[in-house]
Amino acid sequence: MDKAYIAVLSFAFLFLLHYILGRKSNGSKGAVHLPPSPPAVPFFGHLHLVEKPLHAALCRLGARLGPVFSLRLGARNAVVVSSPACARECFTDHDVAFANRPQFPSQMLVSYGGTSLVSSSYGPHWRNLRRVAAVRLLSAHRVTGMSGVGAARVELKRSLFELSLSVLMETIARTKGTRSEADGDTDMSLEAQEFKQVVDEIIPLIGAANVWDYLPVMRWFDVSGVRSRILATVSRRDAFLHRLIDAERRRMEEGGDDGEKKSMIAVLLTLQKTEPELYTDQMIIALCANMFVAGTETTSSTIEWAMSLLLNHPAALKKAQAEMDASIGTSRMVTADDVPRLSYLQCIINETLRLYPAAPLLLPHESSADCKVGGYDVPSGTMLIVNAYAIHRDPAVWEDPTAFRPERFEDGKGDGLLLMPFGMGRRRCPGETLALQTVGVVLGTLVQCFDWERVDGLEVDMTEGVGITMPKSVALEAVCRPRAAMRDVLQKL
Repeated sequence: MDKAYIAVLSFAFLFLLHYILGRKSNGSKGAVHLPPSPPAVPFFGHLHLVEKPLHAALCRLGARLGPVFSLRLGARNAVVVSSPACARECFTDHDVAFANRPQFPSQMLVSYGGTSLVSSSYGPHWRNLRRVAAVRLLSAHRVTGMSGVGAARVELKRSLFELSLSVLMETIARTKGTRSEADGDTDMSLEAQEFKQVVDEIIPLIGAANVWDYLPVMRWFDVSGVRSRILATVSRRDAFLHRLIDAERRRMEEGGDDGEKKSMIAVLLTLQKTEPELYTDQMIIALCANMFVAGTETTSSTIEWAMSLLLNHPAALKKAQAEMDASIGTSRMVTADDVPRLSYLQCIINETLRLYPAAPLLLPHESSADCKVGGYDVPSGTMLIVNAYAIHRDPAVWEDPTAFRPERFEDGKGDGLLLMPFGMGRRRCPGETLALQTVGVVLGTLVQCFDWERVDGLEVDMTEGVGITMPKSVALEAVCRPRAAMRDVLQKL
């Protein structure tokens, strides 16, 4: 018999078996009142409805089906939540039940078998990672005491990604963009470029492997070699992080530690000396990988959206500059210590995160027990997708929800409204403080030091692109010139 014919028959049989077993297991759940669901296709479920950008497709489905609806994504059952009330219900009443992460095959390849902070299942291992990140590394006191963020002399001609990366390099590894040859280490500017290449490569590769996450039998038909390419890219990422750890270890051995102002890696290496079985190099690498990827992607995307909004609303830009001139003056540049006192800058950041959250769909959760959301039954093992984009633009909550109005957050007016760009509950992003501080310093520097104009006076295109962090479809281009009041400060850099 022809080999191709046998392969097709085998493929069809596996799909059929997978579908029957999935239906059987669903029936055994005993759910009596599941959320509404659109018509499904055998084997594939609702995968045919998954259009890009996904958050917009889910908004359209929510408009038809309501704030809570269910989807069958291949082999996975999912519930989509797009209302503030139901999101609060998930992360307050059922916070423990939804504390798990779904274990995606593609993510297992990049997260050390699902053991990183972002991907770990809820349990003792995750609680320890969370404690280390939230208390030892990313508490407000620790972040403000870390070296680099306030004093980093970033190169303003770089892309926003590289700008964010250079700030994070100092915070995580106490490493500037360029190292002297006397240090004997590789030029870190080149390594930063290498890391950017890794991020640029790995995200589309994971997207290509996504079919495995929902149709696991497709792993047996990886004819394009996606798995091997992911592993090769992960190896390059880990080699980059190993070099940072080794460089910090050498600095510590040579007495280069400067007291309280430790990098994140230095903090972890200090803990490693007392508990080496817990703080392994792999654990340190996994934490740093989470910080670098999340930090660079989310901060650069947020800053680009913020600058785009300010260019389209020059009055808000002038108001932010006036606040900085009054609060800081023109004899020095903004630092991390200034950011909390710049209330209007904080309003701009909040409004940017409301309109264009870096993660329009929160990282998925998975229920570990049967529960109810919005009056509907949600069986154990269901993936939870929270549409933060829809919640942030809910007209029942936000007045004129699509308009850019930083003033809506002035004087505590936004308190009590659900703003969730970093998630909710016990899986809320522990790097929120670092991310907001980095965005505040970088955006504040751009606003304080430069006058900005739109290219040819044309309005900046605000079309949303496709990606994990919702990039702009059209990259931001603008005309900038040093502000006269800041020229002396800039010339001293």
